[in-house]
Amino acid sequence: MTQVPAARRALAVLRLLAASAGPQPASSIARALGLPRSSAYHLLAAMAEDGFVAYLPEERRWGLGVAAFEIGSAYLRHGPVERLARPLLRRLVDDLGEIAQLGVLHGAETLYLLKEQPPRHATLVTDVGVRLPAQLTASGRSMLAHLPAAQLRALFPGPLVDRTGRGPASPSALRRGLAADRRRGWSLEDGLVTEGFASIAACAFDHTGHPAAAITVTFRRDRRPPEEWPQMAALIRERNRELTSRLHGYAP
Repeated sequence: MTQVPAARRALAVLRLLAASAGPQPASSIARALGLPRSSAYHLLAAMAEDGFVAYLPEERRWGLGVAAFEIGSAYLRHGPVERLARPLLRRLVDDLGEIAQLGVLHGAETLYLLKEQPPRHATLVTDVGVRLPAQLTASGRSMLAHLPAAQLRALFPGPLVDRTGRGPASPSALRRGLAADRRRGWSLEDGLVTEGFASIAACAFDHTGHPAAAITVTFRRDRRPPEEWPQMAALIRERNRELTSRLHGYAP
């Protein structure tokens, strides 16, 4: 147990450097973590020996090392978000009898990572690996609704891509729609991607309170009247809350 405080300090250094815009002086690291400067130097030197941080002598600053990159790459290879979300998607399929998907933001696009569907269900364009304009998808909108305003402006500076002629026509229209989605707690896409299909999505959050992924249910518009949508949305929101908990995240 005597090593636990040291381990926590090392993890705090990694989190600080990962969240920083660039390498940091040891004095800044010590100040941010409330450590004596001598302790910070000893800790950084020990972490550098194992490759978790690297010293940049010309800049007199410390940055993340190769070992930290290797761990991050391994995390991506293991697909933890997909593994954590798959049973939640299967439960939604069992509960609703509709297609359930997991999407993440990739720039201004939604990237679909998982898809679960009942047998003999209609195939959609939104298959695993497909990317679509985020502002047109329910999953994308549910995540965009929780981004900072400056990031949203950077992602959508000008005219917006459309598919069926019913998407938001301008960045200001998109912002109004996202504000409404944020107040409601879930997002709806009705015929913006594929005619005759609608989708309902909610967002899951990571440990920083930022959007991590979104679980979506997609259905034929003529099979689900709008009166059913809030009840479906409540179930989808519950599964996203479970995913947030599994990611050790929190909703802002």
